Amino acid sequence: MVVILLGPPGVGKGTQAVRLAESSHCAHVSTGDLLRAARRDGTELGARAQSFMDSGELVPDELILNLVSEHLDAIDSHRHILFDGFPRTMEQAVG
Repeated sequence: MVVILLGPPGVGKGTQAVRLAESSHCAHVSTGDLLRAARRDGTELGARAQSFMDSGELVPDELILNLVSEHLDAIDSHRHILFDGFPRTMEQAVG
C-alpha cells in the first residue's frame, strides 16, 4: 500500500505522517528529511541540491526523483509506504 499526503506548507502533513507511520508501522518518506540527510551526510545528491536550497529555489525534479529512488531501493519491498509531500509536481508523479 502507498499513501500520499499532499498539501501546502504548514498544514501538518509531516505531523500527520509521523503519527500515521508510527501507528501503521509503514515507511515514512519525506523529501525534506531526505534532502536534509543527504546534505548532512555530504552525498553527491545532497551537494547538488544544496545550491538550490540555499537560494530558496525548489530542488529540480530530477534530483528529487533520484533521491527518492535511492531511498526506496533501501526499503523492504513488502513494506507499506507513506509519502509526505511527494510527489510535488506532475513530473515527479510520472517519474
